Amino acid sequence: MELSDEKESQKQSDIQEAIEREWDIPNFTMKEIREAIPAHCFHRDTFRSFTYLFNDLFIMSTLIYGASYIHTIPTAAIHIALWPLYWFAQGTIAVGLWFIAHECNHLAFSSSKIISHSIGLMVHSALLVPYYSFGITHSKHHKGNGHMTKDTNHVPLTRSQGGFPKRELDPAGKDGHNNMFDETPVVMFLHMALVLTFGMPSYILFNMSGQDYSTDKNNKSTWISHFNPYCPLFKEKDFWQVAHSVMGVSMMVGILIWIGQQWGLLAVIKFYMVPYMVMNIWIILITYLQHVHPDMPHYRGNVWNFQRGAALTVDRSYGPIVNYIQHHSGDTHVVHHFFSTIPHYHAVEATKHIKKVLGKYYFFDDTPILTAFHKSWKQCRFVEDEGDVVFYKN
Repeated sequence: MELSDEKESQKQSDIQEAIEREWDIPNFTMKEIREAIPAHCFHRDTFRSFTYLFNDLFIMSTLIYGASYIHTIPTAAIHIALWPLYWFAQGTIAVGLWFIAHECNHLAFSSSKIISHSIGLMVHSALLVPYYSFGITHSKHHKGNGHMTKDTNHVPLTRSQGGFPKRELDPAGKDGHNNMFDETPVVMFLHMALVLTFGMPSYILFNMSGQDYSTDKNNKSTWISHFNPYCPLFKEKDFWQVAHSVMGVSMMVGILIWIGQQWGLLAVIKFYMVPYMVMNIWIILITYLQHVHPDMPHYRGNVWNFQRGAALTVDRSYGPIVNYIQHHSGDTHVVHHFFSTIPHYHAVEATKHIKKVLGKYYFFDDTPILTAFHKSWKQCRFVEDEGDVVFYKN
């Protein structure tokens, strides 16, 4: 009897935060969810996918052509006004192109692997993303979303990893730790700006916000990067895919250097690099808000399964224009995590059906985007070292 009570006590301890938050662990099945979505939503139309790709390329080309005439306008004030408009518009459109390549990695662009991977490699390389390398780690993210040790994106720091006081010694109490300097608006703004601007390149180059491999005994590499085939992100069989990814990005860098030699470094910065930074800001903002929320937990092995993890994702609307331009990457991410081969042009319809099955476990947050980003940034600093269901603390 005592042993049984001890096991029950341990079980209760593992889900203590879920009990405190009145969080019910869901028990829906993948079969229930799939059957709720009409069969045609899973159909991939290669021709239709190409129309979206060409539409994005046409708009981006038109913007470049128009921007090439800005210098002919004699008024300096108009120059100052038009360049930021070009940078924002081009960077925003580029997000849509980025997500088309992302769909290629999931084979949502076409059922043909040759077509999907050929287009994806070209497009992501043009956007300085190592296509296959990113696809490998992104696949792990989908397979382990919301899992504390299997996920690869936006993995929460634990209390000990973040250097926070032990729970029983925390001066701010069991729910968090506050540092006056960290909370000053200027420091917070600068940190947020740095992450938004350089978060994507930092993740690609240095695995920032990814899984912690510092305690991995098999890790023989000090450079955890999507450009290093020998690091723990990859298996030995992935070598040539990583190599092809590096070659693709290297070719694009070579093209940019050549353009710089022909038309000058300033032209590369104005026409490509600044929109590239705007694109990265959008991608980090969107993906961060899809996976970081103060009311959404993470699971450990005793509780996690695929469908429970897939539901730990947040949909947000960025307004009808941006949603359309960016192929509904922000407002249909939940269904994407359940069925990643559903193309974006069916995702809105599929989301309407999936909501019926998920019920209260469907996360949609209509908080204004910048307010939501500030809220999550401030309240989502770490999770506890123990527990099978853990929520962010601040």
